[in-house]
Order: sequence, then C-alpha cells, then structure tokens
Amino acid sequence: MLDLFTIFTKGGIVLWYFQGTALSLTPAVNALVKTVLLQERGGMNVFNHESLKLQFKLDNEFELVFVVVYQNILQLSYVDKLLDQVQLQFRDRYKNKLLTHSYSPSNYSNFGQSFTTLLNSLEEEQKLHSQQPKVMKKWQDSRKNEKLIQNGDVPKDKNTSNIKDEDSQEPPSLEDKPSVGNTGVMGNPLSSAKIKKIAMKKKTGPKKSVKTAPPTNGSVKRKKEDRTWVGVVNKDEAKSLNYSRDIVPMTTGEQEEKMDKSLKGSMIGELQPLQQYSSEEEEEEEEEEKDREEEEEAHVTKSSGGVFSFFKSLTAGRVITRESMSPVMEKMKEHLITKNVAAEISDKLCESVVTKLNGKTIGTFRGIQSVIRGSMEESLVQILSPKHRIDILHKAKQAEVEGRPYVVTFCGVNGVGKSTNLAKVCFWLLENDLRVLIAGCDTFRSGAVEQLKTHTCRLSALHPPDREGGPPRVMLFEQGYGKDAAGICMGAINYARQQRFNVVLVDTAGRMQDNEPLMKSLAKLILVNTPDIVLFVGEALVGNEAVDQLVKFNRALIDHADTGKQDPRSIDGIVLTKFDTIDDKVGAAISMTYTTGQPIVFIGTGQTYKDLRTLNVQAVVSALLK
Repeated sequence: MLDLFTIFTKGGIVLWYFQGTALSLTPAVNALVKTVLLQERGGMNVFNHESLKLQFKLDNEFELVFVVVYQNILQLSYVDKLLDQVQLQFRDRYKNKLLTHSYSPSNYSNFGQSFTTLLNSLEEEQKLHSQQPKVMKKWQDSRKNEKLIQNGDVPKDKNTSNIKDEDSQEPPSLEDKPSVGNTGVMGNPLSSAKIKKIAMKKKTGPKKSVKTAPPTNGSVKRKKEDRTWVGVVNKDEAKSLNYSRDIVPMTTGEQEEKMDKSLKGSMIGELQPLQQYSSEEEEEEEEEEKDREEEEEAHVTKSSGGVFSFFKSLTAGRVITRESMSPVMEKMKEHLITKNVAAEISDKLCESVVTKLNGKTIGTFRGIQSVIRGSMEESLVQILSPKHRIDILHKAKQAEVEGRPYVVTFCGVNGVGKSTNLAKVCFWLLENDLRVLIAGCDTFRSGAVEQLKTHTCRLSALHPPDREGGPPRVMLFEQGYGKDAAGICMGAINYARQQRFNVVLVDTAGRMQDNEPLMKSLAKLILVNTPDIVLFVGEALVGNEAVDQLVKFNRALIDHADTGKQDPRSIDGIVLTKFDTIDDKVGAAISMTYTTGQPIVFIGTGQTYKDLRTLNVQAVVSALLK
C-alpha cells in the first residue's frame, strides 16, 4: 500500500529506501525538500503533492529524514506509528555507523527485511482494527479530558460522578410539585410576595404626575449660565486664534504649481529597504543581558527580561525533548500572537522549531538560550526570504525589448489601499524613466475612477512630458462604471502596446474573499489578460484574517478559472500596506508569507508617493523577537 519509504541525511545522501511502485517519485520528494524542509516548515509533517501524500519525521541527533509516500485517497492510520518504530530500529541498529558518518548505502542494505516485517505487522493490525465494530469514545478517553486533568480544572471521573448523582436523585414528591394556577410564562411558580405586589398595583392604579405651580409675580426666573469646559476654546477665542482668515484660497492650478517638487528624483533606482526597529532602551537591555551572561556561567539568579527570559527554565547539559520545550513553546506562541501573528501560523512555527531541536544535546546553559533563539531566527528568516526575486524594473525592460507592456494587477479586499499604493508604484516607475498606463478596472466602487484621475493629474505634474506637445509619461485608461473589468483591461493593454507604454498597472475592485460574483470577475480578468504578475494588497494591521483572506483568494482564483486551457494563476506577490501604524507588531508579514510562500514585494510606510519600501528581513525578525 506504500509507494515509497526512504531514509536520507539532511545533506541529501540516500541511505536506504523501499519502493512499492514502478513510478518515479523523485519529483514528490524533491518538492517536499524544497517547499517544507528548506523553508523551515517542519511544523507541517504532512505534505500533499498532486495525488500523493508525504509524511516525514526528523532525527536531529543523527541529522536524518524519514519519509513515507502513499496515495492521497488511502486512509492509512499506521503511518505515524511506522515512522516512529522505523526511526527507533534504524537508530539502534546502525548507531555506530551513523556516529562515524559512514553514509555508504551498502552499509544499510540489510535493513529491508526488518522493515518488511514491521510493515506487514502494522498492516495486519489495521485490518483487524477495521473489522472490529466502532465504539463511541468515552469522555475519559478524549483529549479534552486529558488537558483539563493536566490543568487541574475537573476531576478525572467527571462524567461518572455526574451519572451517579443523577441516578441517586429521588423523583420529586407530589408535595414538591408546583401548583397549576399561579405559574409564570415558563411554568415557574410565583412567590407570594410578587402576588401581593401585583395586587397592590392594581388597587392604587398608575402614579399621577405632580405639576409644579407657576412662579409668582414676585419671584424672578433665574437664567441658566453656560458651562465652561476646561481646555475647550470658545467662539470668541477661536476667532482670535484663526490666523488663516486673511489668506486668499488658491485655485487648483496654483496648488499644482505649489506642489512639493522635492519628491521628484527621490526614488531613482532600487527601493530602499525597511528601517531597522531599534531604540536606546533596547540597546541598553541587550548590553545588560550580555554583561549578565558573562558574570553568570553556571546559574542565573536574575531574569534578564525580554521574550527569551523564560528559556532559563530549561536545564543545561541534557537532551532537549518535546516535553521539556512544551511550556517554553506555549509562552512563545503567546508572544507571537501579541506581535500580530495568526494563531494557526504561530502554532506551526513553534512546532517547526520543536521538530528541529527535538533530540539535540546542549552542553552549557548559555548554549540552550543561543540554540533556541538561533533556531527561531533561522526559521523566521527562511520563511521571509523570497524563493525568487521579483525585479519589476528589469522585467519591464525585457518586455520593452519584446515589444509589449509589462502588466501588473493589484487585487485585495476593500479599503486596504490598492489605489494609493498603485500610485506609489507608478511614481517609482516614472522616476526610473518608464511610461506607465493606469487601467481603471474598478467599475464597482463609486469614486474609484475619480480617485485615479486625481493621482494621474498629480503624477503628471511631477513628471510632465519630455518635450512640449510630446507623449504623456502617465495616463489613465478608463471606461466608467458598470462595464466588464476584463474587457477594460484588455483594451488598456492593447492601447499601451500601440502607444508604446512600458508598464500597465491594473487597479481592480476591492472585494471580500467570500463574494463569489466579484471573485469570478477577478478570475476572468486574470485568465483572459494573463498579467505578468498578480499582487495581493493586504493590511499590516490584520492578524488571523490575513490567513483567511489569502487562502480564500488563492482558492477562488483557482476554482473559478478555466483549467481546460491552461494552469490557473494565483497570487505571485504581496504588497503590505499601513506598515507605519503598527510599531513592532509585524506579524502579518509572517502570516501572509507563510500562507502563500510568495515574497513581499512592496511595503507602504506613509501617505506620500515616496513612502514605499522593500522588505528588510532582519528588521522584521528582530521586531518579532523583541
């Protein structure tokens, strides 16, 4: 039933394998290594590749990887047990050869008989288990009960005690039964006090309002004085503080003339990376921590503060196990969630670190802290580092040689800043001597076309034509509202090809990930026009919602595409906006990159055209672990 079981080192040397099919399964194993192992995604021990399912287990002591490959439609319950037992037998049998790094496959060729015996026994056990009638699991055997017992919330025999109490209860006597007459809406008896209160209300009737006597001629009516609020400016003070009353308002043309010309020339060449998160207090804390580690070699009596202070609960000189790291990883999950990492992603990330460190031996106390911190940093860097570089400037120059425009499509949910960041990207391209055509394909939101017109006017003022009467550097291609977005995009690409524009930036309507009609429209636009790159625009403010948005956007694009003609397109990159509003809560970058595996191409850091950056991996990692 298994297609493949292989054992290889983390360096890529295959020590032993068992193959149950004639098909080549090398591409599936290579995809596992490239997508999961090299990308530090050890938290997901199951990987799907086409119609195959791959499960793996790491042995960190001997740097080994155990991989099982079988068909996705099969329900094999013994795979986890098989991986555990094969790992134990292989380690015990070839321990001396593994310690001496003797990796010749001929040294492990006699392991086949032991594997076959173990596999047959587990398959027989599964057959016997499947023939037995299914029995409903009791509360005492559930995982929830085990967790509650560990936390000390409920006793182990919770259900049994309740059942005994219910059985021991005697049926109510006739004297205890409520009377039929005086019952409320739900059948509960009314108390005698409530009955007397209702009867008194009926006798007395409703209360009469007491009218106050009008003031006599001798009395003078007092006028209410205005309340004076502390710190609030009144009308008279506001007039004296208005220094703009004598300023004559400027017309639109005069405003464009007075526009800040300092923006021009500020974004030539590659974009600047994100700045490092640092402060004087953090530097002082790091220096104090280093001094404390130098003074305390054997035992630490003081907590150094920061997120990694809880690692000091581990004991030095022992093998790191999953059980010893469990309380540490729980605190790490909470820390990542406070940094705006999605809960699901923080679980997988911590599980990846546990899988990577399980079984390793630490010699000194300082080694524990440095190894765990180094492993976490390495995992985060691997996740955030792009698998492939997206160089839009270089790609646009290549497309110009081919005689076509380079097409970039922006998509995302409502209100994340697609049009604003499209204008920033447009300004950056104009700074690098490229002609840009903006395609207004948002025919759904009222005011979307007018917003792009405003940006186009401002960008044209900053980058006028090269000569008087020459072709414009930036233009807007729009056909109003209520039209087919795919048709407008096609017309814009054809117009850009005729007028020799270098880049087409396609602005699409904001849509929620559950809006099926709009998701079909987006999938149609991408299928018909085949843009060079599809960018998902997301906020840096979101937490768990980031995973849901990206997963459903990718799924919707694939589901609504016509797969009969070509492979469906999905998201190629991410634009992270509103990054200047989150301080050090940068977890959305990890959540989005981990979910899609695609790089973060641009980061929006402000409200002007020059507030566009690229991702600084080290800055984000240091902010996450701060």
